[in-house]
Amino acid sequence: MTLPLEGVKVLDLTNVMAGPYCSMVLGDLGAQVIKIENFPDGDASRRFDPKINGESYCFAVLNRNKKSLALDMKDPRGKAIVMKLAETADIALENFRPGVVKKLGIDYDSFRTRNPAIIYASMSGFGQTGPYGKKGGFDIIAQGMSGIMMMTGYPGGRPAKVGIAMNDIASGVTALYGILGAYIGRLRNGTGQYLETSLLEAGLAWSPWEFGAFFGAGEIPGATGTRHRRSAPYQAYRSKDGYVTVGAGGDKLWKNFAEMVCAKPQWLTDPRFATQGARLQNVDELEQEIEKVFAVEPTVHWVGKLDAAGVPGGPVYGYDQIMNDPHIKARHMVVDIEHPKIGPMKTLGLPIKSTGDLTAIRAPAPWLGQHSQEILRDLGYGNTDIDALFDEGVVFDGDRAAAR
Repeated sequence: MTLPLEGVKVLDLTNVMAGPYCSMVLGDLGAQVIKIENFPDGDASRRFDPKINGESYCFAVLNRNKKSLALDMKDPRGKAIVMKLAETADIALENFRPGVVKKLGIDYDSFRTRNPAIIYASMSGFGQTGPYGKKGGFDIIAQGMSGIMMMTGYPGGRPAKVGIAMNDIASGVTALYGILGAYIGRLRNGTGQYLETSLLEAGLAWSPWEFGAFFGAGEIPGATGTRHRRSAPYQAYRSKDGYVTVGAGGDKLWKNFAEMVCAKPQWLTDPRFATQGARLQNVDELEQEIEKVFAVEPTVHWVGKLDAAGVPGGPVYGYDQIMNDPHIKARHMVVDIEHPKIGPMKTLGLPIKSTGDLTAIRAPAPWLGQHSQEILRDLGYGNTDIDALFDEGVVFDGDRAAAR
């Protein structure tokens, strides 16, 4: 198996979610990712419960296909190790608060003096410039400031956070395509470059419909529950035992839904529902009429009817239900791996399926400092120097420390 980024060296200085997600996918694509961690704690997500045999399961899911080098970057010898790695790295990424990497001397300018071809990516709360450039930021701060919390939840309710760390993941994905674009550029012209994105901007970039409505008509998007702003019926409807999602906004889908799913052909000539515009104007009444129909049968019945009519729809699942759904199992989105500390565990599968070698889960997440000695040897350090660096607290390996 030859993956597309095989041989590409990534120096990962990131922490928690946005950066580690980006570097995980680079690893999935075949890159050699060296994760630099401080000690004794390492990546902050190593503290997240649940823990098995002292290792965070959440950290383990997000940090596969990486090697861990634990060191003290404030010690000149620790910084020297990072600089040696930077000399041969193709890609470096960091998500410290703006200004920290410059203070540590591991910023883009410091790296490119030794390696002009390096691609260096920064992720932060608000970006490296602008009035908020020096502020720290977490996912919830970006969700709040981007307007996303005000358009999530139900009308009249309190602002609601998206159920996952949306802006964190958006930032990681945005940095990822920037890095891959810069790498393709380097293959063509031989030059590296610096790029940066933020939690705030990456989340905003995922709101094109809302942006268009705001600048096109002055619309300020508010909370709509599960409804779509431009299409109806397009939401979750209550059934006898749960909820069913329906996406039937187009004329043909609406006709099939009314006639074949709900057995209500009269809806097609009802002036409240006859057109897309009318359905949006009368969306409350439309919901009431659909739920009168759906209330008499369970979710599984309506999903079967929707499928038979060719109308997109599905059940509203809890996370436990989707993780046990036969389709998810058939698509290999739950994968069994062996972790050196946790033992047998499950990890998220690869969301891209391909005809050729593209992505692979090659190794479980490392324990803190698992590869410190190996990486130092690869850099040319001898055994005596390596032992001294461990003994003097410049580098760290959890197993080695436990043995002592």
